[in-house]
Amino acid sequence: MEGFKRFVLRHFERILVGIILVAAFAGTYFIEEISVIFNFYYLPVLVASYFLGRRAGLMAAILSILLVLCCVFFFPERFFGSRSLWNGIASLSSWGGFLILASIAVGTLYGLNERKMQDLRNAYVGILEILSKYLESTDRYTKGHSVRVAELAMETAMAMELPRNEVENIRVAGLLHDIGKIEISGEILRKAAELSTEEREVMNQHAEKGANILASVGSVLKEVVPIVMAHHKYFMEKKENLDPKTKEIPLGARVVSVADAFDAMTSDRSYRKGIPPWQALDEIVKNAGKQFDHVVVEAFKRVIQKKIEGI
Repeated sequence: MEGFKRFVLRHFERILVGIILVAAFAGTYFIEEISVIFNFYYLPVLVASYFLGRRAGLMAAILSILLVLCCVFFFPERFFGSRSLWNGIASLSSWGGFLILASIAVGTLYGLNERKMQDLRNAYVGILEILSKYLESTDRYTKGHSVRVAELAMETAMAMELPRNEVENIRVAGLLHDIGKIEISGEILRKAAELSTEEREVMNQHAEKGANILASVGSVLKEVVPIVMAHHKYFMEKKENLDPKTKEIPLGARVVSVADAFDAMTSDRSYRKGIPPWQALDEIVKNAGKQFDHVVVEAFKRVIQKKIEGI
């Protein structure tokens, strides 16, 4: 059931276009007024162009035209009636042309808006990444941690064959997952010994602090915020123990948590030496289904094994 829900949410726009297209095709048979039928086909085309881009809109337009042509072939009297053949062809041609032009126009606007949003997103990510690297530069033990986590998380997401935009969100979340440490005392961050219980509680707040920082930039990074908020939550943690802002642990957070744990275990710290990659991988596999999502762990295992074999 969870997988079906995730599938519907991930492909909601495509499903919506498909439903409207089927409804339009059904209307072609039941509705008598031809102009109403033609206008109804603009709905799936405009929805596809607005939410999915020019290519999807154009494909919806072409599919709409093909569906109408099929109806014309089987029920010519409904489309032509008392009109001459050439008048009917001219009417169909002008409608099809406008349908294609509408898909291109709306799809182009979608593309321009997406590029502007991506440029703005890159600007925010760049600024926050600089802050994150500045934070890491004060501690040689965590230098490069965020970049390595982002790379591992991205490769794991790709191994899971997640959609491109989801992979990008996971990569950005990996880069910025520790941005909340900017608001943590430097004494705690650079402490040579293990942290006390009180200091650990303060440190554990960095995920929420980071999510708040990212949320403050508006909708540009809105899909990254839940990942950063929940990246330290256990996979099997009870839902009643979760923060109200994260009613369930996002898949992206499960990916980042595995990459984060692996890099933390294999990196040297002021109070301990890092362990070998194979040993860290064994530890993660051992906790699959408990601390970590077993599906994510399987994909992560393939990524790390390739890296170990390539050494």
